[in-house]
Amino acid sequence: MLAAIVFVATSGCTWQQLPTASFGPSGATAHRRFTEWTKARVWAKLHRLVLDELGSRGELDWSRCAIDSVNMRALKRES
Repeated sequence: MLAAIVFVATSGCTWQQLPTASFGPSGATAHRRFTEWTKARVWAKLHRLVLDELGSRGELDWSRCAIDSVNMRALKRES
């Protein structure tokens, strides 16, 4: 499931275009799991674990850190 989600996130394909022969779950299933994991803050927890692990090894270079954020309201339009 994780491989399918990463593939969609990095390839630019849509959930519907996910090649199920390569990953197993359908795009709808992968999207549903992505949504569940997002609500459960899995990505934030995973990010923190990776940072903690790299920090404990002395492999983080905070001098090369950048924080960037964009917050825009998405308008819902009727078709």
